[in-house]
Amino acid sequence: MSLIRYQTPSSAMTPSLNRWATLRDDLDTLLEMPFLNGGARQAQLFTGWTPALDLYQNNDNVVAVVELPGMQKEDIEISLQDGMLTIAGERKSETSTEDKATRTERFSGKFRRSVTLPTRVDANKVNATYKDGILTVTLPKADDAKPKQIQVNVS
Repeated sequence: MSLIRYQTPSSAMTPSLNRWATLRDDLDTLLEMPFLNGGARQAQLFTGWTPALDLYQNNDNVVAVVELPGMQKEDIEISLQDGMLTIAGERKSETSTEDKATRTERFSGKFRRSVTLPTRVDANKVNATYKDGILTVTLPKADDAKPKQIQVNVS
């Protein structure tokens, strides 16, 4: 048996804060779905697909990167409302009803992904690009949300 010295985590608060933010986004998505509006959307909550989404920010922009392989840009909808970015769409199945699948791991059907933005953005300057199955949404921060340099005067 070997003894290992206990080391305190360097940033114990950061992982727990990330978990709370993720939980909040998951609950927002859950509460947006009307359970009484058809069984297909309810079934999607438990068995459907959700594209992977990364959210980054720098001094000027918030950037969302979403993996949407096999989709056409016409099948993707992006909306921004009350500080929440929503990306929705539908990936169509490539197999016919006559084909009998032995194994299926690629999801198809409708999806809806919402994420709360960490800061205010300028909705008039939002830019979205789609290339090689990757959707990149660039959301410029509002001028009042950008960090400002304050000069100190010596008296």
